[in-house]
Amino acid sequence: MEINIVGGGPEELLPDLSEFRHDGNVWVGVDRGVFTLLSKGITPYMAFGDFDSVTATETKKIEKHVHVMKKFKPEKDETDMELAFNWALGEQPEKIRMFGATGGRLDHFFANVQLLLKPALNNIELNIEIIDKQNHILIKTPGSYEMKINQDRKYISFIPMSPFVKGLTLEGFKYPLKDCQIPWGSTLCISNELISDYGTFSFSEGILMVIRSQD
Repeated sequence: MEINIVGGGPEELLPDLSEFRHDGNVWVGVDRGVFTLLSKGITPYMAFGDFDSVTATETKKIEKHVHVMKKFKPEKDETDMELAFNWALGEQPEKIRMFGATGGRLDHFFANVQLLLKPALNNIELNIEIIDKQNHILIKTPGSYEMKINQDRKYISFIPMSPFVKGLTLEGFKYPLKDCQIPWGSTLCISNELISDYGTFSFSEGILMVIRSQD
């Protein structure tokens, strides 16, 4: 099972959600993201939020079409996205994708990025991604990984999300690395590119954010 969570970020930053409509996928709406899903012909399995960003008319439409709604007061200890994310983790899916999690307020964006770290910090192996029209963000723990070239996301950046990422090796890239240590604050690994159909990256210690982007 894969869970797709759609938040209330700017709709113009969303990718084509139809690309992610596969059998067995579960859709979850967060606050205004619920109405966004309905407007695109996707009925979410669940809805989370205080729904302070939708009108009374939009709320009625949500209540009519979504059978499981988790309503919360605006004054709470977690964001609406975190509440949905925690539920998704409890379902133990193969993958979690987050849409509508970028753009708009920077505090919400950084909070959503930090959610990606939860499984890694708790030693849980799980594929989690933030995807928008221009970027694809994911977190990796130590290991070796293969990447396929994608001209729509040709720029690839590696950002340490722990004090150090050790043993970083990049093969098949325009700017290769061999057993390199990357500290917090380094921009060494920004805007790399694959030079063949496939490349690999590996590292031995730390937590690494991988961002595939287009201009």
